[in-house]
Amino acid sequence: MADALSRHVTHGQTPQMEKARADQVKNNAGGYTFQVSDTTRLNRFLTLGTDGGTYYVAERPLTRENAAFVTGLAEQNAPFLVNDTARISEAGRAPRNNPALFALAAAAGLGDTRYRQGALDVMPRVARTGTHFLTFVKYAEMFRGWGPQFTKGVANWFTSKTADDLAYQLLKYKQRDGWAMRDVMRLANSKGGLKSLATPEHRALFEYVMKGTFDADNLPALVDVAEQAHETRAVKDWVRLIASNRSLSHEMLPSEALAEADVWRAMIEHGTLPLTALLRNLARLTKLGVLAPMSVPTAVIEKLTNQDYITKSRIHPVNVLIAQRTYAAGYSRRGSSTWVPVPQVTDALDDMFYKAFGNVEPSGKSTLISLDVSGSMGSPAGDTGLSCREVTAAMSMVVAKTEPNYAIMGFSNTFVPLNISPRQRLDDVIRTINGLPFAGTDCSLPMLWAQQNNIAVDTFQVWTDNETWAGRMHPHEALKQYRRASGRDARMQVIGISATNFSIADPLDPGQLDVSGFDSAVPQLLAAHARGEV
Repeated sequence: MADALSRHVTHGQTPQMEKARADQVKNNAGGYTFQVSDTTRLNRFLTLGTDGGTYYVAERPLTRENAAFVTGLAEQNAPFLVNDTARISEAGRAPRNNPALFALAAAAGLGDTRYRQGALDVMPRVARTGTHFLTFVKYAEMFRGWGPQFTKGVANWFTSKTADDLAYQLLKYKQRDGWAMRDVMRLANSKGGLKSLATPEHRALFEYVMKGTFDADNLPALVDVAEQAHETRAVKDWVRLIASNRSLSHEMLPSEALAEADVWRAMIEHGTLPLTALLRNLARLTKLGVLAPMSVPTAVIEKLTNQDYITKSRIHPVNVLIAQRTYAAGYSRRGSSTWVPVPQVTDALDDMFYKAFGNVEPSGKSTLISLDVSGSMGSPAGDTGLSCREVTAAMSMVVAKTEPNYAIMGFSNTFVPLNISPRQRLDDVIRTINGLPFAGTDCSLPMLWAQQNNIAVDTFQVWTDNETWAGRMHPHEALKQYRRASGRDARMQVIGISATNFSIADPLDPGQLDVSGFDSAVPQLLAAHARGEV
């Protein structure tokens, strides 16, 4: 007969399906975890977004939950929302800018009038490009109308730019998200908001967009070059025009020009192809023969691997990872396009991924990198085409490449070594991680394994979606038990990979840290926390 009393544990061991403390809440998998702070939750929303939902929560309810949280902040703590949103967006810490634009639009439309103005004042810093700007306008209309304050704030986006910069934005991003620049400009001017267009060049641009008037004496030179590009169908003319003005981007050329290899070669040679555009067009360049074995333009590899250029371009590591995996696969997940990857390009993207994090100073601590490979981690990581499992594997390679003393393990309901290494190419790492068996989630296993095997660990890293439920002990309890048994002041770092409001990290323990897995600042933060600086 089973002895029920023998299973009644009182020494800091509580099954994860039960509360270990009164301040715990039930997660989406049915286990009990901690609710994250507003700062952490906002960081998760801004860096992770809600596209694709999670394994346990569909995209729509996850979006609804996060939208309610953000709009609540806009009404109750707008300065915090605006400041954190601007800081994360400007630093390029998120793969996509849409969550930041949504948060800023909410702040600009809800709450106290002076705080709305504060959001509009920082808007040009967050809506840095034309596509960002049009997306912001789309979001803002969900929260407010075109009153004088909003009209003036939108007009400021146009008037705060130099004529040359404004011409670039107007020509490159004529319309996005159901909005055209012409429509926004008309609304921004409806109450005289564009009367402050300071120079003849600005006024000429306004007349050009609104009426098609071509003032050759005052329009920036780029407008004339773009017009000429659309008037010709000769490849030699397109090549000449690209050489004449390095601001002429591929979006300003007619579609026929983009089917010509020599046009792309000219853009590469004259530096008119920004880094983001280069990443998005690697497959096209390969299909056209611009990128071929033993025939890769030096400028391409230099641009992909130049640390200064990567930093200035605000390229997020996750976007590099998407480009690397897609290019290495040789086919598009959204269509029937195929190509033969060029190894030099794939290797350059691999190098670029690590450089996108900047220079990470190692903590010098013994680090156990533990990757959640359970079934829930197979869910999409937003709209990336990658799973949460794949993203965590790649992101953890940055830590492994930085720290001199580490081990990489995987866990679901068991804890096993992973045969992956930062010496492998990222696409190889992803293939390996996808070949593992999956089961339930027990985030206490890293600490229990280290204690059972007398392994000296300074820092436990747990890369997870925090939907843990399967263990006989809560992770924070397992950490305390490891500390007592080993005599080490071990730390636990929880790197969340979904935009929920749950964490296994104990908010009352300074030795435990909860961060967002898509934040490009994570490797530096993890190392600082391991050193005791955070």
